[in-house]
Amino acid sequence: MNLLIAFLLTVLLMSGVWLWQRRSGRADWVDAFWAGSIGALAVFYAVFGDGAVEKRVLVALVAGTWSFRLTRHLAVRLAGHEQEDGRYQAMREHWGERAQFWLFVFFMGQALIAWLFSLPAWVVANDPSPAMNVWVILGVVVWFVSLAGESLADRQLSAFRRDPANRGKVCQVGLWRYSRHPNYFFEWLHWFSYPLIAMGAPFQWLAWLGPVLMLLFLYRVTGIPYTEKQSLKSRGDAYREYQRTTSAFIPWPPKD
Repeated sequence: MNLLIAFLLTVLLMSGVWLWQRRSGRADWVDAFWAGSIGALAVFYAVFGDGAVEKRVLVALVAGTWSFRLTRHLAVRLAGHEQEDGRYQAMREHWGERAQFWLFVFFMGQALIAWLFSLPAWVVANDPSPAMNVWVILGVVVWFVSLAGESLADRQLSAFRRDPANRGKVCQVGLWRYSRHPNYFFEWLHWFSYPLIAMGAPFQWLAWLGPVLMLLFLYRVTGIPYTEKQSLKSRGDAYREYQRTTSAFIPWPPKD
């Protein structure tokens, strides 16, 4: 029942965001609401779940901090731009007069995806074992490393972009020297926290949806393909050289 309620709440939220974008013309804010909804669902599962209190508190902490950091990061970035993100402008142009209908379909898809990504938190929140064993500790370590790595990558990129001297250049400082998308890598790493914390729990296999789905989305849907395309368009040969020398995903020493 909690899963059904969670899904309906997410659909209601995304419907409200869709109505809001009709007036504001800013469909790109769905990204921030998407990230926030996953954390909100995790807290919902933690409050109403049937698992051990220890696991429910832990999943609220792990998912809640990840969601808050990402939502805040996206909201600050979106608030700093007066115009809608180019990806959503391209959607409107492509769909033409039926743009609002297809945007609604897209927003409902976002609701479904957010619900699917919340399932690992549901598994942890319903784990009856209060044990804080080596798997749980490892899961917390992965969560901490991923959160720190993603935060550092975002700060390094923001600092690079704020410097007028770097306009038109490719960011290759800090973590960006070893991966073209370190923020995506640590985002993906974060999702391993849940199957580790839920090791041995009922429906534990559902917790693996997180890393599997995130890798699929980053590599094939909205992550790396779109970002690389935009970077090649704006930075040309400089980015092609960056592609040649630098790992696309997993941080690795650059080629000569």
